[in-house]
Parts: sequence; structure tokens; C-alpha cells
Amino acid sequence: MKIAKGGLYWIITSFLITLFFIALAFFVGSQIKAIIQFISVLLLLISFLLLIFFRDPDRKTGNGIVSVADGTIREISNEDDKDVGKCTKISVFMNIHNVHVNRMPLDGKIIGITHHNGSHVPAFKKESERNEKVVLLLQTKIGSIKIIQIAGTIARRIVSYVRQGDEIKKGERIGIIRLGSRVDVYIPNKDIKSIIVKVNDKVKAGEDTIAEIND
Repeated sequence: MKIAKGGLYWIITSFLITLFFIALAFFVGSQIKAIIQFISVLLLLISFLLLIFFRDPDRKTGNGIVSVADGTIREISNEDDKDVGKCTKISVFMNIHNVHVNRMPLDGKIIGITHHNGSHVPAFKKESERNEKVVLLLQTKIGSIKIIQIAGTIARRIVSYVRQGDEIKKGERIGIIRLGSRVDVYIPNKDIKSIIVKVNDKVKAGEDTIAEIND
């Protein structure tokens, strides 16, 4: 199983702590042995959950504009964004069981990357727009595309894999949000043929097409 960049430390640390408690169970008295064993089982479960959470499978890149994130489409709306202009915003909410590595929606260059501190309300709420987030501005063949990676209640860190000036291919990894969150992508309307997803659709990053573009 391929592990996401930024996740191996968490997994190794969790397993080492688990092994410590398993070993400790052999040296304690019978009165607290059951408690130590329970903690060991709980830590082992957490370790395997982290292993699943930080998985990073290879993907076959889809056509058109592909989803930036795994998860469920929660919102599709028309916007007039200061960086993109008249555009369509597509929001994807990631649950704990989704792959949390985000991917490039279209070939392009990173022309802006900004980290904003903020709160940590649940990512599915409207107020989550004030959460901690990373804003990526891309220059592509259809104009500017904006990606906003938003942290959630548990997610406290957004790890970027890219820097300003990088030229990234569609489907390549651009970062990870740890432990449940949301990603918004703003697509300029002028070169969009059609949006082919709808609210409540399930999508996979880099693989599922969310919009077709004019030839």
C-alpha cells in the first residue's frame, strides 16, 4: 500500500506507541493488565485506521477537468470571483474514509499559494469558509482556476506538495488535508462545455471528470 507524503511519521509513531503498551502488558500486575490490554487494542485499531487514512493509490487520470478531491459533491453554484471572474464553484466534502490526497484538475502553473489561519468548525457548514485554509491559484489553458483546501473540526493541518511557480500536470498530487475536510474548486465559465456532476455524486480525485471543456 502506497502511503501519502506527510503520513508515514504519524503511522510509525502510532505503531511504536502501540508496541510499547503491548510490551508493558507483560510486566504489570494483574489488576491493571486488563486496562493496558484494552488500551493496546484501541491503539492498534487507531494505527490501522491511520494506515487506511493515509493511503495514496495511483490513479488513471480522467478526461476534461477532473475532481481535486475524493468525496461527495456538496455544492455547485455560480460565482463572480475576484481572481477567476464568472465561474462555477464545486465543493467536495471528504469523510474520514476517503483518500485525502488532492490532485491537479487540469495542466497548469501554480501562480499563487496562500495559507490563511482560521477556526475549525465542521467543514460541511457554511461557517467553514472562515476555517484554516490554503488557496491555490492556477494558470491553465482555460484561464485561472482557484482551489481552496479547507480544514475541518479534526483536520488541523494542510500539507502542500507544490510551490509557487511549479508547473503541474493534471492528476498529479498537490497536497493533503489531514482527517476530514473540504475542497472548493472555481472553474471559469467561458470555456466550459458542461458540468457533468451533480450534488451528492461521489467522485475520486484525478480520476473522475467534473466538467467538460470546449475543444
